[in-house]
Amino acid sequence: MATPTAGDSENITFESSVLEVEHQFSMMLAAARRSVKHAAAAVHPALQPLGFTVLMTLYRGGECQQGSVVETLHVDKALLSRTVSQLEALGLVVRRTDPADGRVQLLDLTAEGRARFEGANTTKRSKLRARLRSWTPAELRNLSDLLHKLNERD
Repeated sequence: MATPTAGDSENITFESSVLEVEHQFSMMLAAARRSVKHAAAAVHPALQPLGFTVLMTLYRGGECQQGSVVETLHVDKALLSRTVSQLEALGLVVRRTDPADGRVQLLDLTAEGRARFEGANTTKRSKLRARLRSWTPAELRNLSDLLHKLNERD
């Protein structure tokens, strides 16, 4: 049996650290899914999380082509179409034909959709801010820097 070397110890530490990072990401993603589910219900009890995500996309980007939302959210066209139909029926989104290209559908928030999204999103953001309030500015900057570094593209 070989004697462990310093390199072996570093590799074990690296591997266990990566496993812990993966675990924490899993926990964070589960919490994010719960948060979006609760925010969707705050907009309307029948609204599914994808519907809330569509509202968020339109809120941030303004009116856009339905195909762009498909690409942005990486969802199936038929699933998005059904979701948009629900959002229309709830009076949260309006869908209209693009005057520049009659084959294209444009999506936008209604005034009601904007107001309900803002209300639910404010609550969601308040919860995050409350959790981060005890952090120092240096800790917040460090988290932001590390997330930015992780999100950098090659």
